[in-house]
Amino acid sequence: MPNDYEVLLMLDPEMTEARQEEIIVRARELIENGGGTWVGHDPWGRRKLAFPVDKKTDGIYHLVQFDAEPEALDELTRILKITDGVMRHLATVRVKGSHGPGRPGPEPVESTDRQPEYAGANTRSQETSDPEEEE
Repeated sequence: MPNDYEVLLMLDPEMTEARQEEIIVRARELIENGGGTWVGHDPWGRRKLAFPVDKKTDGIYHLVQFDAEPEALDELTRILKITDGVMRHLATVRVKGSHGPGRPGPEPVESTDRQPEYAGANTRSQETSDPEEEE
């Protein structure tokens, strides 16, 4: 049974856009060849780093989302470790209920005019604290 994953890539800021696209396409091929399903790719762009990495102060971020078996994720992370231009990457399991590119958002909740049960017990907030009214 495939799991929902996302990988955050931090790429070298001196890399060309064509090379960035090659890395994303290669990641997609690895996922799909491993029996996974590509969900989406969200380019976050250039961001300032909290501390220098490989003597660079900026990084270009890409969020890749997919469904795959753990073995396909292992192969993807192995390839990312040896790929020139990938400064860092972090693979995580997507949290249930989260959504992103290609995923539907949460269902709209119908609003009711009914107050929650705990709201009736809160009578102190309805009291006024104006000293003139207390006299």
